[in-house]
Amino acid sequence: MEKFQLLADYLRASGLLRDDNLFRPSRAKQRWLERVHCADYIQRFIDNRWSEREIKRCNLPWSPGLVERSLISPAGTVLAAQLALHTGIACHLAGGTHHAHYDYASGFCVFNDLAITAKLLLEENGLERVLIFDCDVHQGDGTAVLLAGEPRAITCSIHAGNNFPFTKSLSDVDVALDDGIGDDDYLAAVERTLLQLLDQYQPQLVLYDAGVDIYAGDPLGRLQVSEAGIRRRDRWVLQALVERNIPVATVIGGGYDDDRQALARRHAIVVEEAARIVAAR
Repeated sequence: MEKFQLLADYLRASGLLRDDNLFRPSRAKQRWLERVHCADYIQRFIDNRWSEREIKRCNLPWSPGLVERSLISPAGTVLAAQLALHTGIACHLAGGTHHAHYDYASGFCVFNDLAITAKLLLEENGLERVLIFDCDVHQGDGTAVLLAGEPRAITCSIHAGNNFPFTKSLSDVDVALDDGIGDDDYLAAVERTLLQLLDQYQPQLVLYDAGVDIYAGDPLGRLQVSEAGIRRRDRWVLQALVERNIPVATVIGGGYDDDRQALARRHAIVVEEAARIVAAR
């Protein structure tokens, strides 16, 4: 949890996060959560009535702080998406909780902000096609299941095939990578997949999960991508979307380095690249 504050502190110190470009979400509305999650599941979490098995599956201890964060973070992704529709690019300094399912948490994820945001914008903002481009090292299994019945939401996950979750769900497009893949092969897969998706679906908005657990030193990753490779990925993805006038909202996704300061800097890469693209317009 420490990385979120460290990320904001780093961006503020670098001058990228300022009062004039910072937007603070409130709690997600109940009806937003219930678009993809069970009402009883939501309330039992808020009331600290989860079973020991549920807490273990989430892998986070219950606390009032966890409740507050879990209710605010999806609203941050919604807000970033709405801002992106107006400005072209917006970055959420959290989000990417793609393992959360209809009625259970998993892998540090309580509510699925990506699925919530996609459903909300399709149903209330008049969009017809939203692409979730998930580059976290772990498959976005919850997102795939929650949006399986929504043809207007296209789910894509590029992940380490032998990593968690060990029972995969079926996204619209899944790219399972071999262990140990490096920068060039990884970037080739990302570029090839995104271009195919843009040509085939022509999305009106992209939700980009810029997970940094693809990093070679991440203890929960299985790939060998360098920090330079992460930067190349984020720059290329954002530039490709901007060149096609497709709004993009980014979320930070996973990253688990024990060096929290280094991890925060790694998560900041997508924001730095977004800022460079905006400044070059």
